[in-house]
Amino acid sequence: MSYSTKEVTEKLNISMHTLRYYEKEGLLPQISRGKNGNREYSDLNLEQLLLIRCMRSTGMSIAYIKEYMAICIEGYSSLSSRKEIILLQKKILEDRRKELDENLEVINWKLQYYQKIENNGPAGYDDLVAREHEVFWEKMANLLKKSSD
Repeated sequence: MSYSTKEVTEKLNISMHTLRYYEKEGLLPQISRGKNGNREYSDLNLEQLLLIRCMRSTGMSIAYIKEYMAICIEGYSSLSSRKEIILLQKKILEDRRKELDENLEVINWKLQYYQKIENNGPAGYDDLVAREHEVFWEKMANLLKKSSD
């Protein structure tokens, strides 16, 4: 099946500018043209674009994606290289997830902290704040220790 530029941008929710940029950078080397000269994107092109979007959202540079896409063309002989690139990106994402989980833990603690203060009202505010800050620093010390391991 083939898709027009407009169909691709709508289907993948990317701008025309982004699509043209990816083409200009050589990330989509196999775009065919119809009889009228307009670009016609294949299912493979859509698959490539989805992968490019995924890679970009994980922080991969255009240059690195270009390198990856170039070795994809080599076929089976580049399989181990492509796999290594994806494994590296997976590791980066797992590290990022761990960091996000740790940050979410701090945010959740802070929300619980505010809820306790609201529940207790103004009476005993100073004592509660002091106790909760001690707990907070213990939690932070544990998080920092886990992060350095």
